[in-house]
Amino acid sequence: MSDKFFKGRRAPAGILFMALVTVAVLVYWFNPAGNPSVDMAALVAIGFLIYGPVMLIGLYALELAPKKAAGTAAGLTGLFGYLGGAVAANAILGYTVDHFGWDGGFMVLTASCGLSIFFLMLALIGENKLHRERIAQKAAESV
Repeated sequence: MSDKFFKGRRAPAGILFMALVTVAVLVYWFNPAGNPSVDMAALVAIGFLIYGPVMLIGLYALELAPKKAAGTAAGLTGLFGYLGGAVAANAILGYTVDHFGWDGGFMVLTASCGLSIFFLMLALIGENKLHRERIAQKAAESV
């Protein structure tokens, strides 16, 4: 999707996915009791959409690492991504839910989505700068 619709730029696709994940989390959080179909649809959407940013992080690592280190880069991003996710899910979210209830837990999830979008916007700024540099370099080579 990032190659086809965003011309190889990863950040806009990640921002789109995370914005939709945020919407799905908010729908799940504020859905009144007794609407299991809305709950299921929100959970399916979260599960489907969250893979986009996870995959894009791996692509970023592969693009930034030398070709000889591509496997290591992919492995390390996967290891620390899943390990960090497991620790955060068990420690941070568990503590928050125990002490502040599920509203506190959903606040943490929503804030995490917001932080993800913020950091992807920073990546977008870097991508745009790199894209402009590549265009200038190609223009200089063709002269």
